[in-house]
Formats: sequence, C-alpha cells, structure tokens
Amino acid sequence: MLFNSYIFVFLFFPLVVLGYYAFHHWNRPRMALGYLLVMSMLFYGYNSIEYLFILIASVILNFSVVELLDRTNSLLLRRLLLVAGLGVNLGILFYYKYYDFFIENVNAWLKTDYALLQLMLPLGISFYTFQQLSYVIDSYRRECEKYCFLEYASYVTFFPQLIAGPIVYHDELIPQLRDKKNHKINYENLCKGLYAFSLGLAKKVLIADTLSKIVTWAYDNKSYQTTLTGIIIMVCYTLQIYFDFSGYCDMAYGIGYMFNIKLPFNFNSPYKANSISEFWDRWHMTLTRFFTKYVYIPLGGNRKGAVRTQINIFVVFLVSGIWHGANWTFILWGMIHGAAKIIERVFGNALERIPRFIRRFLTFCFVTVTWSLFRSETLLQFKRLWKYTMNLQNIHGQFYDRDIVEIFNNLVETRILYRLGFGWVIDRCPLFPIVAFIILLILACFFLKNTQEKVEDGQYGARRFIVTVVLLLWSVLSLSDVSEFLYFNF
Repeated sequence: MLFNSYIFVFLFFPLVVLGYYAFHHWNRPRMALGYLLVMSMLFYGYNSIEYLFILIASVILNFSVVELLDRTNSLLLRRLLLVAGLGVNLGILFYYKYYDFFIENVNAWLKTDYALLQLMLPLGISFYTFQQLSYVIDSYRRECEKYCFLEYASYVTFFPQLIAGPIVYHDELIPQLRDKKNHKINYENLCKGLYAFSLGLAKKVLIADTLSKIVTWAYDNKSYQTTLTGIIIMVCYTLQIYFDFSGYCDMAYGIGYMFNIKLPFNFNSPYKANSISEFWDRWHMTLTRFFTKYVYIPLGGNRKGAVRTQINIFVVFLVSGIWHGANWTFILWGMIHGAAKIIERVFGNALERIPRFIRRFLTFCFVTVTWSLFRSETLLQFKRLWKYTMNLQNIHGQFYDRDIVEIFNNLVETRILYRLGFGWVIDRCPLFPIVAFIILLILACFFLKNTQEKVEDGQYGARRFIVTVVLLLWSVLSLSDVSEFLYFNF
C-alpha cells in the first residue's frame, strides 16, 4: 500500500488511527499494539501475500535467535548464534536481491549458462533486514533489554517506516510505544503530523512525480541528442530523487507524530551540503549511522592509522553501493562517493579555503553527475547520456529536444498558466516553464528550511492550517497517476 493512494488516505489511515486510540481509551494497551501490528501487516501485504509471509518468517526467525542469545551465557554458543543470525538474514537478502546479479556475472565471466530465478524483490527487505540485524547484534553485545514478541513484531513492522525507512533502532521506538503518555490523542502532535504529511505528499505528487515523467521518457528514449537536454535530464533526476525521498521521509515522520511517535531524522536538506562528507551526514541519515556503527567501527574506524581509515571508508561506501541495488552502476556509484570522501579527508585543509557557496555548488554538481550513474540501468546507458551531454554541438540546429519540453508543457498546471494569460510567454519561449521550475526547486533545496525544522518550530496558526488544507486537496486531486517511491526498489 502506498502513502500516496486513495485507499491509504481515505480508508486505511483513518481506521488505524481511530482503532489504535480507541483501544487505548478502553485501557487495552496490548490490544492496541496488536491492532497496530495487524494493520501494519495488512499495509505491507496489501499488494503481495508472498511478501508478507517473508516478513513474518523474518520476524519470527530473528526473535527466536535473540531469545536463544538471552538464555545462554556460553561465549562459543552466543557467537555461533550470532553468526547463524547474520548468515540467515544476509543469505535471504542475497537470495532475493543479488542471486540473479551474481549468476549473470558468473555466466559472463566463465561462459556458463546457469539459469536465472527472476525473483521479485520483496518490498523493504533491505530496510527491515538491517533493522533486525541491529537488534540481533545489540542483543549479542547485551546492549538491549528484553522485549515481548508483540513489542518486537510491532517495532519491526511499524508501517510508517517499514518499507523505506528510516532504519529505527529498538531503543528508539519500543520505549515510545510503551510510554503511557503516548497512548492518548495529542492534538498538537496531530497538527504537526498532518502538516508534515501534507508537505511530504505534495513533494511526492506535485514535484517528484512531475519530474519523473521527464526522467522516465529520457532514459527510455534514444532520440535526444543535445547538451542542454542532457543537463536538464540529469538535474531533473537529481531533483526527483530528492523530493521523492524527502516526501516519503516527511510522510513517515508526520504519520509517526500522529501516533505520538517521534521517528529519527532521516533527511536534512542534503543539497545544502558543502562537501560529500556533509552530504552523507544529511542524506539517508539512519543508513549512514547504521553503516558507521555496524561496519565502519567494527572494521577499526579511524583508530588504526590514516591508511586503514581510508580503506574502511572505501569499504563502507562500497557496501552502501551494493546495498542500493544489484547492478554495477550502484557499485560504481558507491565507489566514486567513497573515493570522493577520501580525497576530501586528504585535502581537507586546502578545500576549506574555497568559499562556501562555491563548495556547495561543486558538491551539488558532483552529486548530480553521480545520480545520473545511479539512475542508469547499465553502464552503456550512462555512457550514452554523457556522450550527448558533452557534445556541445547542436543537432540539426536544435538547442533542445522539443519532446522533453512538450512533456512538461502538457501538464495540467502548465495548461492552467495558459488560461491565466501567460500563454504568450510559453509560446514565445517554450523552454521557460521547465527551466523556471528547475531553478525554483534548486533554490528551495539550497535555502528553505526542511520539514523537521518547520514541524519543530511550533508555529501552528491559520497560515499553516490553510497551507495544510490546500496542499492536501491539491495533492489528492493529483493522485490519478499513483507511483511508487524510488527507495521502494532498494
């Protein structure tokens, strides 16, 4: 089930909120938690029962491993249980996400002909696997208290963060579910949550899905051949993935607030970053901290000399690229970001002398270029995009490809501009609407507050009420083309 769907907005979410608080009002906290668990399962299994069975099996498996860890003091047995838990979790993830990629490369390198399984990737498997790995590892380290199965299952399957994060640790969510103060409706939190949800829905439906029409056409089409078109395509995807993921994070954060649950920040205006290091401190923040805690630090972190530190950084980014998908484009993308971060550490003092606004612009350009690799389905597709982008000659006298402009100018919002009397501007300069739209979005990324800052400032008057209502109505009326979030694929 998608946040940006009629069934979620008008049926599922009202039912789950009303039922959850009704059980607490009747002083039935375990029934409230059970109801939340069942509804989260329904949310996850709405489009595929097979996915749901995999999730249930994963929850039972990991809870059983932790129960066995809790019942033994033998160091050898505990280590065997840890290895078994890690092996099974990563094995399931490998089977569904990487098996075909592995076989494809074996066939290519060894000239074999092993059959591919053509498996469908279960939604959110990377997220809930990593979340449960953190619980198993923390239990092995004796860094978490004992939870009952209902609490644990509700923690893993809590629907706002189940499919695309944030990756929440057990000690961040379960205590909030236990806290009796959170069992009553808090109208201030409802306002905060609804405001954040409306901003996120607007980012997804009105911005990201608009840009996706251009990006999808470009990557599926082989006719564009101009430099300006190539630049527009790359910038559009950079903005699409920004507002798509930011929109999901806002909606998840807002839904959590409506349950009196404060989910960890996962997105903090990453295009304001002045370096690649800062970018990764702001983009998918809970994934970065997971890799820091469970990969970088166990490898030695920065405690074993400069060379070992650089190797550890590179390994983390390599793992991050692999995590994002079974494709050489993802792996190369992670390696490039790792190399960039190492270069920043080596030449940090010199780079600090560059004015901040230049560093921010250069960071944005680097991220834009690497996002084009991230989006490409193959290295050849990436090469083709860059071939035309770097070709500074206009093709057949064209400065830009008309198709890409027509896609944008056929949108409902652009046609409304015609009716408002701006048609003469668009007719004289068809490129103007899309370029203006892109520039406004870039400025918003660079200078506007992020949603979490707006939510936390506590200013909820008539203006924000109007903004919330307008954005919700506009977004709901634009839900005819419902699309998945990009991070559902990871």
